[in-house]
Amino acid sequence: MNTWQGDLLGMADTACTVDQVFEKITHASQALGFEYCAYGLRLPTPISNPRTMMLSNYPLAWQTRYASQGYLAVDPTVAHGRHSQSPLVWSHAVFAATPDLWDESQSFGLRFGWAQSSLDAVGVGGMLSLARSSDALSGAELATQEVKMRWLVNISHLALSRLFVSELVKEAQPDLTGREIEVLKWTADGKSSSEIADLLSISENTVNFHIKNSVIKLRTANRTAAVVRAAMLGLLN
Repeated sequence: MNTWQGDLLGMADTACTVDQVFEKITHASQALGFEYCAYGLRLPTPISNPRTMMLSNYPLAWQTRYASQGYLAVDPTVAHGRHSQSPLVWSHAVFAATPDLWDESQSFGLRFGWAQSSLDAVGVGGMLSLARSSDALSGAELATQEVKMRWLVNISHLALSRLFVSELVKEAQPDLTGREIEVLKWTADGKSSSEIADLLSISENTVNFHIKNSVIKLRTANRTAAVVRAAMLGLLN
């Protein structure tokens, strides 16, 4: 494995803060020939309104403009990333339905770019965007550099999702017992309280007691929501 890849793997294993990780992502992006990079992370909870985290070294004026205009909701690169993990090269065709977004981003120096999304086993989705103010991405450049660009996507997601999910778990403070997790696993498989009681050789009241405690610890409204939240936090793996 070359040094570049080794350094990125080290980042995923040892970086302690989100800022440290993004600083390394920025340096790696610049080494690949891009002035700018951005990483968006979409957490799987709450299901009705997932939380989105944005990290970027884009010009601050553009970050402010992007947020104030609600461009996240109409950005075609984001829409692509939600449905496909194939790399996307920015072009007039990609932004055909959002000409204002395209024109404004170019006015801030974001003229040529590339993006790819990723999704992990606990439902955390992310997308890395690389951009620069000059020099279109040629086929030759993509042929030689895209393997590294895709490697950077995966390592970035591995490192950032680990840190964000860790913070989410701390925030939730579930502290579930082994028995509570076991009951939630069977609940996730569609088993009723009476069926779980038979499987675990305990009373149905005891099963319901564990479910009630899990609901409280996970700060949810019912057993279904508790199972979903526990799964999204990786507690049922």
